[in-house]
This record gives sequence, structure tokens and C-alpha cells, in this order.
Amino acid sequence: MKLYSKLLLLLSIVLTLSSFDTKPAYIINGKINVSSGTIYLKGFRNKIFFTVDSTNIVNGQFSFKGSVKRPDLFGLTLDRTESFSPYYIFVENNPIQVNIDTANVRSATVTGSASHRLFQQYRSKFDGFNVDSLIKANPASPVAAYILYRNFATSLTPKQLEASLALFDPSLADLSFLKELKEIVKVKQRVDAGNPAVDFSALTPEGKSIKLSNYFGNYLLLDFWASWCGPCRRENPNLVKLYAKYKAKGFTIFAVSLDQKKESWTAAIAKDNLTWTHVSDLKFWDSTPAKLYAVRTIPSNFLIDPQGNIIAHNLTGEELDQKLGELLK
Repeated sequence: MKLYSKLLLLLSIVLTLSSFDTKPAYIINGKINVSSGTIYLKGFRNKIFFTVDSTNIVNGQFSFKGSVKRPDLFGLTLDRTESFSPYYIFVENNPIQVNIDTANVRSATVTGSASHRLFQQYRSKFDGFNVDSLIKANPASPVAAYILYRNFATSLTPKQLEASLALFDPSLADLSFLKELKEIVKVKQRVDAGNPAVDFSALTPEGKSIKLSNYFGNYLLLDFWASWCGPCRRENPNLVKLYAKYKAKGFTIFAVSLDQKKESWTAAIAKDNLTWTHVSDLKFWDSTPAKLYAVRTIPSNFLIDPQGNIIAHNLTGEELDQKLGELLK
């Protein structure tokens, strides 16, 4: 009888201790129209997705298990090296169902995540969207923080960004999106029109280190682009025309690529006939020059006067032609 009581007591202790070890967790159950292979779960940082887990696809089904401190953005992809356009999913500690049709390369059907549902609601009404209204309605939501970080860091002024950041609940103070936005505000203030251009050195395709300030003395367009950027490639013919039109009058271009592969970068330079100065550290969105100028979207550019001061930002097409015409009469 005493042994039985001791066993009951031991079992009670084990059950009590195990209850303390229970942590909130997510389980992602997925269906995909691929019968076998590997699928990768990717974390997100600085507009880059990176692999954090992988699992086998068995008869068109897969599963991931884990836990998150708070709802967070992840991606799903069949390619381990894919960092551009995974299937987005906001994961929270709940059972989540994901259905993927590979014919739809941009979106998966996700249920079981309230955070992802909020993200989808935003996606459906992007045009004319007021981000402050979203934040006020969801001040403790990492989704609202991500949307401000991902889609409005470029278009809003430093003062507007500061006002938006002030709307978030203090519980998100350590959230990476908001911490990075605070740094972006400081950088945007430093590279606003009227300020001296921030100098830096970078490597040419030939491996030579050159400084931006070496090209002061002319009107200089600091242009951020990449071979994989469709809008950049569509703007390049216009830059070629403007360079030919104004280079003899004191205009030049200093182009910084956010490429990762040197071969892709140099092939695009040759194909688009970009005969000006080119540099890159081949670090994608971790590009050091891009960070110095708070570049969050490309194409992006800064027009610099002969004294090395920034006079305009993101002029393209006819607007850039008109400005150069005024400056280089």
C-alpha cells in the first residue's frame, strides 16, 4: 500500500513538472500539388528570406513544428536558395493549415493564423491605404509593424515615420521591424536634400576600390539598382539617353548594384549599355552603401551637386531630364 502511494505521488510530481515545460507552439500542416521533394521554412530579415527548417513532402503533404515569441513573418519555398518571393505566412502559436498551388507563385491559402488574416486584408486594399489607421487599430500587431517597415519606409518622411512609430504599443519595443525603422529614420535625416552626400568606398567589377567623393565636381547621380530589378532595367534606357545628352556638360552616374552574383551584374551592365561607373559589394539588401542611404526599394537615386551636397532624391524620366536641363544650361 505504501509503495502504491509512493508511485501515485511520483506520477503526480512528473505530471506537474511536465506541465511547467509546456510551451506555446505552432504546427503548420500543408498541402501542395507536388508529390515529393523538400520544402523549406524561411525566416525573414532585412527583406531577405533565409532557411531555418526543412522537411520532406510526402504524397503532397508536409508539416513543420516550432514556437515563436510573437507572430512573425516566415516564407515557404521549394528552393533552398530562393530569397525573393517565397509563399508568405505569418506564423503564430496555433495549428495552421497552408494550401499551396504552385501555379500561383505569389500566394498560398493560409488558415488558423489571425495575424496572417490581417496581412491578407491589407494586401487586398493596398491602393490608397492609410498605414496609420492600420496601426491605430492594431497597435500591438507585428503585422502592422512589418507593413510599415516593408512598404512605407521609403515613401514616408522621417517626421511621418516617427509619428507612425509612436502609435505602436510599448510591448513591441524590441521588435526587429521597429528597431530597424528607428535607425532608418536617422539615416533618412542624414541623406535628406541639402545635406552633404555620405561618402563610401566600394569595388568595381574589376575589383578596384573607388570612393564616391572621387566623382564630386560634376553633377552626379548616385543610382541604386540590380540586374534582377525589373523597374531598374526599364529605367536604364532613359539613363543611357540622359548620360549621352549631358555627360559633356558635367553630368555623370555612379551606380551601386544590389546584386548577389557578379556574373548577373556584369551581364546586365553590358546588355543595357551602361557605360558609367559601377560598384557593388554583392550583398543584396545587406549592401553597405544602400544602408548608408536608407535605400529600401530600387531603383532609387540621389542627385548630388559639384560640391558634394544632395539636391534631389528619386528623380526619373522627364523629371530628371528637366532638372538636369535647368542645372546644366
